[in-house]
Amino acid sequence: MPLARRRFAVGLAAASWPLSRAGADTSGLETAARKEGNLTWYVAQVDSETAELMGRSFTERYPGIKVSVIRTTGQVAYERLSQDLKNNAPQCDVFSTTDIAHMPALMKRNAIAQYTPENAAYIAPSFQGLGQDGYYYPTTSTLMLMIVNSQKVKPEEVPRAWTDLLDPRWKGRLAFGHPGFSGYVGVWTVAMRRLYGWEFFEKLAKNNPRIGRSGNDPITLLNAGECLVGLGPLGTSMQSFDKGNPISVVYPSDGAILCTGPSAVMASAPHPNAARLFANWLMSLEFARLCADQRVDAVRAEVPPKAGVRPLSEVKLLRFTTAELAKEVPEVIELWRDTFI
Repeated sequence: MPLARRRFAVGLAAASWPLSRAGADTSGLETAARKEGNLTWYVAQVDSETAELMGRSFTERYPGIKVSVIRTTGQVAYERLSQDLKNNAPQCDVFSTTDIAHMPALMKRNAIAQYTPENAAYIAPSFQGLGQDGYYYPTTSTLMLMIVNSQKVKPEEVPRAWTDLLDPRWKGRLAFGHPGFSGYVGVWTVAMRRLYGWEFFEKLAKNNPRIGRSGNDPITLLNAGECLVGLGPLGTSMQSFDKGNPISVVYPSDGAILCTGPSAVMASAPHPNAARLFANWLMSLEFARLCADQRVDAVRAEVPPKAGVRPLSEVKLLRFTTAELAKEVPEVIELWRDTFI
């Protein structure tokens, strides 16, 4: 048996009693998790401040279990995880990505543990089926839409459709993340190519946009007044708005992009019981309320978003299957690198 598979089998055997009873006896899982004492969370779905808050909230709920938060962009998190797997040096217990296509790729490598969290049964119907039962589940979501600096862009000048960003008036004043780093930016790039072909990006490049890495980078540039218009995730944009920054969100007439953030327990998790307890908590009502309070879209129907955003039922949405993203995100990353040099 190869070393990686042997470690996986030994890990499951060592934790077999509490894992098999996770749904029926959560207290048994909690006891085993407290003996492990900590877990490591690779997360890209929220910003660093929010991720740390979530980790502390879990520890408050389950004293004695510390969460080591490793927050990076989605593609960077996946590359780090892939290196861990390649080197047979597992670090990550729970992986939460912004690119759902990472999950089938990890399943092919037998890298995701088989586990059905008890709270998975309570995910809102609109999110059911967006994961893979027994392996990975949506734990957060967001919309990718337009953001503007509300102090410097007059109401009559606000762009209303994605194609409005091609107007020369925005030359040098546009801000974007990079699909090679941000999973959510990758989904948006797929959507724009579907709508308008790659010609959209060739025209966009003529406006000399500022391109960072994270999908959150444009928010920083807009707050500083260095750019006026950009692409941003709804949740983080509204967090910035709540802090008094000059950020406004625009729901494009040609569609906002629905992005789902899935999470999974790693098969080689160094802390398998704490990992499963944490994965279950990520779909709990408590976590959903925390998400809503932090402007992160929850996957529980019982928790509505805070005031100031539209319910999904009132938004023109663009969405894609896992298979579509698995095929098209790598394609658009290569095209992006050729276009935005």
